[in-house]
Amino acid sequence: MKYALSIAIWLLAMSQVQPSFAQASPADLVKQAIAAEGGAAALRGLSGLAVKGDAKFWEPGQSFAAGGEARFLGDATFAITWDLAKGMARTEWDRDQKYPPPPVKVKYTETLLPTLGYVTDSNGTQPMSGIRVAAQLRELERSSPGLLLKAMDHPDTVRAADSQRLGKESLPALSLTDAGTNFTILFDPATHLPAAIRTRDDDNINGDSNYDLVLSGWTSVGGAKVAQSLSYQVNGVEVAKLTYRTVTANPKIAADTFAVLAAVKAAAHPPATSVPYQWVMRRLFLTRFLDSDAVIYPAGGGLKLVELAPNVQHVEGGTANNLIVAMKDYLVVFDAPYGELQSHWTIDAAKKKYPDKPIKYLVLTHHHMDHTGGMRTYVAEGATVIVPTPDKAYFENDVKAPRTLVPDDLQNKPRPVTIMEVKDQMSLKDDTDEIRLFNISNPHVQGMLIGYVVKSNVAYVTDLVSPRGPIDRSDMTIAAGDALRKYRISGATIAGGHGTTVKQTEAAVALAAAN
Repeated sequence: MKYALSIAIWLLAMSQVQPSFAQASPADLVKQAIAAEGGAAALRGLSGLAVKGDAKFWEPGQSFAAGGEARFLGDATFAITWDLAKGMARTEWDRDQKYPPPPVKVKYTETLLPTLGYVTDSNGTQPMSGIRVAAQLRELERSSPGLLLKAMDHPDTVRAADSQRLGKESLPALSLTDAGTNFTILFDPATHLPAAIRTRDDDNINGDSNYDLVLSGWTSVGGAKVAQSLSYQVNGVEVAKLTYRTVTANPKIAADTFAVLAAVKAAAHPPATSVPYQWVMRRLFLTRFLDSDAVIYPAGGGLKLVELAPNVQHVEGGTANNLIVAMKDYLVVFDAPYGELQSHWTIDAAKKKYPDKPIKYLVLTHHHMDHTGGMRTYVAEGATVIVPTPDKAYFENDVKAPRTLVPDDLQNKPRPVTIMEVKDQMSLKDDTDEIRLFNISNPHVQGMLIGYVVKSNVAYVTDLVSPRGPIDRSDMTIAAGDALRKYRISGATIAGGHGTTVKQTEAAVALAAAN
């Protein structure tokens, strides 16, 4: 009897535990959030904002150790003039970039309109590529104080969503489709304010990924609440942090603030419809974005094979390179820049140049995303992957990560992969040639391979030496020089993972040992 009574009491108690957010409909979530932000009238009253603040940037795909702490890229200050009513923003950036070396100060202004964008710096004004326009319009919309008003005004674009994980919490959420983008909006059940605005993005290393704008530090601006702390995160790893120091409601905006020069308008690109969002945004954070809709080479350019020897081809013309070495019965390819776009081109070019020779090995010099994002395409070809110690687990995770958002060859036709590590050195040898692989000490990354094609006297070096003109002496060139001396490589042609080639003798000063 006591047991039955206890069960009854427990059931009654459970029936009364009804967290408000658990039962809230999407419409209720929207209404609660808008009320928490000051109400619809106050939000509609924000026709514009003037924002001054500072920012920090990080890149996990440039970490020192594979899977380790994201690399700090640098600081910035910014000033935004934002016409909310017309969906236009002008952002002046003053950036103190620490990485990649050498440190540099960069100043530029981004002007974004609904149909185009342009960048102004000391070299003048140039239109943005279509992929940059589309990516930045999406991010402008993500951070807009008026986003939830669209959900209120267009309920047909709103759908229920399962609760979403944010850190250790599970938060109520809804799905909003706006201008072709599916935003998942997560809410703080205590305050009803938006906690994060999420998209699902394809990442060239992690595959299907959460890209979140995590909002906090809400403050009243013109009667409405605006988040002053904006943290951008990929799978929970922070890649950018913007802090609004001053926010002014409805500033007077000069008539020419968003004026477009005739020449820029004539050459402008409309927003693209197929966008590698993570590549665009994070290369912008890195200040290494090639503003081209070709993504990896300038408009009007292209990839090409440069023959360094009859059995050695250097893939040049893009933002990063490959090296193709033909052995007697198979091919060895070094690095897999960007993603499938370059990998497909390189595989096709290699097969055309060396018919009937399969790609047996893909050598990844190190784990950085700009040199490894196309690795899975080679796995789909059946290649064995060779990496420096201790990176094997990192690339095993890359192979396992689902790619359902932008299916690649391996997602469409899964197959097992063999990944081999080089702890110190390894040789790939037949009766025609030998490739020696050396895992070298360097300040750029933990685990770095250089490749040496013995017969052709070609050394493949990524990042430590990048032949793009005169080569400045640095800790990285000294490390490369130390390795070449250690392994008795002299008079070689150095083929860069970036840029073109340089003779070892011509780079002697940069490669010389430290005093």
